[in-house]
Amino acid sequence: MITGLLAVVVALLFTVVVLLSKSIVIVPQQSAYVTERMGQYHNTLGAGLHFLIPFVDIIAYRHSLKERAIDTPCQICITKDNVRMEVDGIVYLQVMDAHRASYGIANYEYAIVQLAQTTLRSEIGKLKLDETFEERLRINAAIVSQIDNASEAWGVKVWRYEIKDITPPPEILAKMEREVSAERDKRANILESEGFKEAEINKAEGNKQRVIKESEANKAQQINEAEGQAEAILALARANAEGIVLIAQALASQGGNKAMELKIAEKYLDEFGKLAQKSNTLVLPANLSDVGSMITLAKGLLTDDNPNKTNKAETFTNLKGF
Repeated sequence: MITGLLAVVVALLFTVVVLLSKSIVIVPQQSAYVTERMGQYHNTLGAGLHFLIPFVDIIAYRHSLKERAIDTPCQICITKDNVRMEVDGIVYLQVMDAHRASYGIANYEYAIVQLAQTTLRSEIGKLKLDETFEERLRINAAIVSQIDNASEAWGVKVWRYEIKDITPPPEILAKMEREVSAERDKRANILESEGFKEAEINKAEGNKQRVIKESEANKAQQINEAEGQAEAILALARANAEGIVLIAQALASQGGNKAMELKIAEKYLDEFGKLAQKSNTLVLPANLSDVGSMITLAKGLLTDDNPNKTNKAETFTNLKGF
């Protein structure tokens, strides 16, 4: 009897626990539960504590309202210039309306992934191989626009799409690497030639400045030399002028003419003696008597200045014998 009563109590407790578990629902933050009553949509439960009628109300769908990232599998795409490449990406979406996400489509994640793949193939087919690497932002924007228009009826918002990898065939990769290497060599050659050009320009500019400085130095040197020569000529001219003035003053004094004649005779005899020493052959001028006259003039001058007649005659004889 006691055992049967205990079994009944345990059964009642179990029933109460089951009823409580079926009637009390706690919805987490950023989640939404869709309930059905007797097989029809009844309500969408937000975050918090909710009570249901056991075995009448059931939770049909559970949705997370957080933004999620879903991988789109890698697929083969053909570019406008008939190059096959493998492309994959990530789509970011968020459930905005749990009711439409539950009843608008059977599996919105699968549908969005398929739509992203088909749109990606369509956009890649509009571009050439080189453009696919440059137009990623435009491709992403086009895919988001297409998916978002379709997913609006499903209560899902597609925020963005990102292409992860673009993998061309190995032979295309090899060609691209050769192109990159050639472009780098080209830039290196251009930089080297520009450097050589600038160096030559600098050298030419340096030579130009050096020539200019040298010409300026030569000019200054020639000017200085010319000024020095001019000053020397002026000094010599002044000395000659002063000498001439002194000679003129001497000639104007008493006995000046005779002194001049004596000086001329001495100079003549001195130069004539040098001429006889330089060569064994001596050509006498035809008017040698004029020379004798000059010597006689010198003798006469000596005679006038010297009272000793015998010495004067000897001097004249010596001059004549010479």
